[in-house]
Amino acid sequence: MKLLVTGGAGFIGSNFVLYMLQQHRDYEIVNVDALTYAGNLENIKAIEQNPKHTFVKADICDAAKMDELIGQGVDIVVNFAAESHVDRSILEPDVFVKTNVLGTQALLDAAKKHNVTKFVQVSTDEVYGTLGETGLFTEETPLTPNSPYSASKAGGDLLVRAYQETFGLPVNITRCSNNYGPYQFPEKLIPLIISKALNDQPLPVYGDGLNIRDWLYVEDHCSAIDLVIHEGVNGEVYNIGGNNERTNLHIIRTILEQLGKPESLITYVQERPGHDRRYGIDPAKIMTELGWKPKHNFETGIRETIAWYLDNKEWWTRIQSVKYEPYYAKQYSQRFEGTQ
Repeated sequence: MKLLVTGGAGFIGSNFVLYMLQQHRDYEIVNVDALTYAGNLENIKAIEQNPKHTFVKADICDAAKMDELIGQGVDIVVNFAAESHVDRSILEPDVFVKTNVLGTQALLDAAKKHNVTKFVQVSTDEVYGTLGETGLFTEETPLTPNSPYSASKAGGDLLVRAYQETFGLPVNITRCSNNYGPYQFPEKLIPLIISKALNDQPLPVYGDGLNIRDWLYVEDHCSAIDLVIHEGVNGEVYNIGGNNERTNLHIIRTILEQLGKPESLITYVQERPGHDRRYGIDPAKIMTELGWKPKHNFETGIRETIAWYLDNKEWWTRIQSVKYEPYYAKQYSQRFEGTQ
């Protein structure tokens, strides 16, 4: 079996490549990543000598290159490649449309041309919009995205569905809740709070901090996608969630407690435009039909995550200094001016 995995040097993608090579030692993986700010070859350093793994630096928007790579006997395409941070999408929506919509189309065209046996689109619960105090997102929930990021992901998802309906391409779409774990870029909430707290720096919290997300440990997400590849019914959407709804403020206080840091570091800043209040995933379909269940609850997952960041400080400090601090200053400086 030969897989083409896009975005395989990013957070979830690199965890997936490492997971699959461990679980399926006879599989070949072609790992494609453009190595933008969120891609990091150090994420896959452990497998750089693995003969079953080939890394190719390329952009999924390069249709000719995708055609060339998929034409080399690829059986399955798993598309993680995406611009994925909501805050960045507010600053540069055009970049998100290009990668998340047009890049997905380039992959679909090549997959159709070369008759791949499965195309898995890795998406997000954010395409469903926001929830009230009750209820959960199901696979039947209408797509009502509220940010340029989620709108671009919804656009990619709809293209994937269209290629199934129009051309008979065998596809699955997975929509996950917020992932966390090793190798996550420090713009995201959990690694951002860990790194800032360790340095006794102010911790920016949007609004009242009571926005709710469902949290999924990244290894559990990888196991779900593995199952969808092998057991998923063509054309079906599968929601993947951890049943771990927490407010942002709860997440931050948990991290501070485990690090032995004071809550006085919490700094409330101006609310983000279009900030969805609550996400909650119902994973009943994948659990019932495919037999998946997560191994980690939030308490075990956050302990493992904090331990990893403590053990790999060199990894994230280097990223912050080179790739992240200019963006952080641009994104948060004005918000801090309106602190509560």
